[in-house]
Amino acid sequence: MGMSRISSFLRRKDVRTYMGHSWEVAWPMTLIMFYEFLVGLTDVYVAGRVSKDIQATYGFVVQQYFILIVIANALTVGTVSIVSRLFASGDKDTLGGAIFSSLISSAAAGILLAALGYALAPHVIEVLNVPTELKELSIPFIRIYAAGLVFHYLLINSNGVLRSCGMIKASLKTMTTVCVVNILLNLFLVFETPLGYRGIAVATASAVFIGSLMNLHYVRVLLMGPRRFSHALIKKMLDIGWPMGVLQVLWQLGSMVLFLILSLLPEHRVEVLAALTTGLRLESAIFLPAFAFNMANAVVVGNCLGERKPDDAYKSGLVTMAIGVAIVSTLALVVILSARWIVPLLSHNEIVIKETIWYIYINMIGEPIMASGVILGGGLSGAGDTRSVLIRVALSVWLIRIPLCYLFVVVLGFGPISVWWAMNISQIVQASLVYRRYASRAWLANA
Repeated sequence: MGMSRISSFLRRKDVRTYMGHSWEVAWPMTLIMFYEFLVGLTDVYVAGRVSKDIQATYGFVVQQYFILIVIANALTVGTVSIVSRLFASGDKDTLGGAIFSSLISSAAAGILLAALGYALAPHVIEVLNVPTELKELSIPFIRIYAAGLVFHYLLINSNGVLRSCGMIKASLKTMTTVCVVNILLNLFLVFETPLGYRGIAVATASAVFIGSLMNLHYVRVLLMGPRRFSHALIKKMLDIGWPMGVLQVLWQLGSMVLFLILSLLPEHRVEVLAALTTGLRLESAIFLPAFAFNMANAVVVGNCLGERKPDDAYKSGLVTMAIGVAIVSTLALVVILSARWIVPLLSHNEIVIKETIWYIYINMIGEPIMASGVILGGGLSGAGDTRSVLIRVALSVWLIRIPLCYLFVVVLGFGPISVWWAMNISQIVQASLVYRRYASRAWLANA
C-alpha cells in the first residue's frame, strides 16, 4: 500500500472513529504498563546491586508469583468481557451485580492462594531443580509476596472493572500512585533498613495494598442497586476466563522450565539466569505496551459487541492492532540502539551484560509480529473466544519453544544464544496462529 493509499485510508471517517475509540483506552493502559515496567526494572536494578544471586533468585520467584495471581487474571478476563458488554448495553442493575460478584470472588481467591503460597513455599522450592545457593534466598521472597496477594487480586480485578466502564483514567491515577510508592519503598527498604533484599517484596505488597484501597473507592459509584452475589454471572465469567488462567499457568510453567533448562548449562549458569531475568525486564518495555493494547482491545471489542455492532468489533480490533504494532516497532528499535549502555546500568558482571545484550538483539527481531498476535488475542478474549487463544499460545510454547530449548541445550550442547532464538521462533508461530483465527471471523458467531 503506497503512502497516498495509506493517507486516504486514515482519512476515512469510520477508521478515524475506530482509532479514536481504541486510543482512548489504549494510551492510559500503555502508561500503566510503563509504570509496571519501571517497577520491574527497579526490582532488577536493586536486586543486581545486592548481588547476582539475589538477581537470579528474584527472576525465579517472580515466575512463581505470576502463577499465584493467575486466578485473578483469569477472572478479570471474564469480568472485562461481561462488564464491558453490560456497560455498553446500559443494563445498570445487572452491571452492579456483576461487579460486586467479581470483587467478592477475587478477594476470596486471593485469601486462599495467599495461604497456600505461604505454607507451601519451602516444599515448592525443595522439589524444583533450583541451584542450591538460591533455595534459601527464595522462601522469604515467596512468603512476603503471598502476604500481599489478596490486595493484588483486588487491584487487578478492580482495574479491569474500571477500564470496562469508561473509568480508565481513575485506574491510571491508582497505578501512578502504586508505581511511585513501590519504587520509593524499594530503594529505601533494601538499602536503608534491616530487611535487605526482602524489601523488594515488602515494597510490592505495600504498594498493591494502597492501590487496592484507591480502586475500591472509585468502583463504589458503579455498584448501583442491591449488592447481590450472582453465581450465574460468576459462572459465566469463569467460563470465559478459565482458558486464560490455564494459559497463564502453562506460560509461567514454560518460563520456569526455561529457567531449569538454562540451569543445566555446564558453565556460567547463574550468570545466564541473571541475564535472562534482566533481558525479560528490558523486553517488557516492548511486551507491556503490547499487553496494554491487548487489554484495550478486549474492552473495545466487548463494547462494540455490547452495542450489537459485530462488524465494528472486527474492524476496531484490527485498527487497535495496527496502532499497537507501530508503537512496539518504534520501541523495539529504541531498545536495540540503547541496549549497550542500558544493560551495564543493571549489572556489573561482564558475562551477565554480554548475554543480556545478545538476548535483546535476538528477541527484538520478532517483537512487531509478537505484538500483532498478543493484541488480536485481546480482541478474541473480549469476545469470549478465550479457548482458541489458549490452544494457539499453548501449542507455540509447549510444542515449539520448550522442545527447541531442550534440544539445543541438553541434546546438542549449544549455549544460551540458541535459547534466545528458540523463544523468538515460538513467538512468530504464536502470532501466525492467532491471526488466522481472528481473520476467519468465526469468533463473531459465538460472541
